[in-house]
Amino acid sequence: RVNRGRSTVHVSRERCYVPCSRPSNRIQSNDLPEAERGHPMETKTFTSASASKFIKSLENEKELLLSREAENSTYVRAQGETEEPPEYDYAATRAAVDQIDDKVRRIRHAQHAFNATAEVPGEGMTVDEALVALAQMNAKLAVLARLRSAQAKKRVGQGWGNTQGVIEYEYANYDVERAAADYAELFQCIADMQLNIDLVNQTQTFEVEL
Repeated sequence: RVNRGRSTVHVSRERCYVPCSRPSNRIQSNDLPEAERGHPMETKTFTSASASKFIKSLENEKELLLSREAENSTYVRAQGETEEPPEYDYAATRAAVDQIDDKVRRIRHAQHAFNATAEVPGEGMTVDEALVALAQMNAKLAVLARLRSAQAKKRVGQGWGNTQGVIEYEYANYDVERAAADYAELFQCIADMQLNIDLVNQTQTFEVEL
């Protein structure tokens, strides 16, 4: 309940409520009542790399649950047959899927908060900024790859408008050797930055309450 002047706004906390992002690297434990969480919270420590692997395992677990649900939530029985339906619990399955989604959301939030504050050694920027820079550098590298592959001068085929048989040449309007040198330098910069990002992802840790 929030008072704003004369009006009163009632804020509902439904089961589908997604907590707002917090600036810290640690997710708070009181976002949902214990009865809705269904299990006591525990603090887990991750590196960014191990968090990504754990998220992958959770997504695989969710995929398996949904696959079993799709298979067992309906069944066919001929008239007069007494075969028992396959084992399936709607409420339990939905609760298990919601629990996995909650864990993934908490870990991803903590991972994003970590990336926003963790410094990449030797780069003078945080992990999330370095990831943006890395994408920009790779885009620039693709341009330089095209420019460095050009020939300073090459003969072009005779066009339809060239009826006099004049030999034509196409010239690079820039220094091709410089483009090649810039490509090599940028390629090394990208490799160095990726190694520094990997070092952070594999050594620095953050905590998540799950």
